[in-house]
Amino acid sequence: MHIGLIGGIGVAATVVYYQRLTAAVAARGRPLALTISHGDVQTLIRHNLADERQAQAEVYLGQIRQLQAAGADCVAITSLGGHFCFEETRALSPLPLISAVAPLDAAFAERGYGTVGLLGTRVVMRTGLYGMLERTRAVALEEEIEGLGQAYQEMAVAGTCSAAQRALFLDAAERLVRDRGADAVVLAGTDLNLAFDGQETDYPVIDALDIHVDVLARLATGQIDLESATGEPHV
Repeated sequence: MHIGLIGGIGVAATVVYYQRLTAAVAARGRPLALTISHGDVQTLIRHNLADERQAQAEVYLGQIRQLQAAGADCVAITSLGGHFCFEETRALSPLPLISAVAPLDAAFAERGYGTVGLLGTRVVMRTGLYGMLERTRAVALEEEIEGLGQAYQEMAVAGTCSAAQRALFLDAAERLVRDRGADAVVLAGTDLNLAFDGQETDYPVIDALDIHVDVLARLATGQIDLESATGEPHV
């Protein structure tokens, strides 16, 4: 299965997808067919903040057509915040879309987490992962969503995490556990590895990117099919 990634939103997240997906497929002893289309993070931010779902879906459509021309069999968006227009994009897409959000509920429940704390973009924190968690409860620092979301946005655009940003996210994560009752903290922003990689914490940290990568790796190596990955019959 030839995987297409909509990348560049931001670059650091795309690099991590590339690194972890290639490693996951290599661990399975198989070659990887992969093409990445570079997107513009500023365009995504503008459409996301204005909730211009159809406009961003049209942008994605151009990239999906590029990926289709390159031979991709399916497409994944390398940004959880970028999933704000997932349904609009799926309605336009000539290729199946592999959601990064859909597998999360089952993954959290399988690990025994009743409550998870979210860090990520404004929309992801505000909507509790787009309201798609049924078996697990999502919590956020509601009064700090704007500030945390802005800090996340700045980190994603820069592709680097400052010491002050790292301290902000680590403090927020600790308070999600201590004050909001989270059993684990979810890195619900695909650039948050910049802040958390290499950090020791007293609580479980789940990188949502890893769950998405696992689905893509299993798809790429034939362990699952498109119907299993999308939850829809593939024509």
